[in-house]
Amino acid sequence: MKTVKMEPNTKQFLTEEELGKTQAMHTEFNKMKSHLADVSLQKHSILKQIDLLRSDFSEHENALMLKYGNDAIINIQTGEITRKQNGTN
Repeated sequence: MKTVKMEPNTKQFLTEEELGKTQAMHTEFNKMKSHLADVSLQKHSILKQIDLLRSDFSEHENALMLKYGNDAIINIQTGEITRKQNGTN
């Protein structure tokens, strides 16, 4: 690419093609930044929901342990409750 010599005290402009490409790339860059910000906010929201779910699950698990005992093993698919055998599960 050839360097264009700038004359003092004269205005110089990009070609229409250069300007259009530059503007389109800038617009696309801004869209991508905005999309990234949206995804970041969604991630933050999901992480908060996971923390709440973990807390609720822990409370539920503690309630089940109080009801069925600390040695209870619950099959999550069937609901069957068995007991730990000699320190194993």
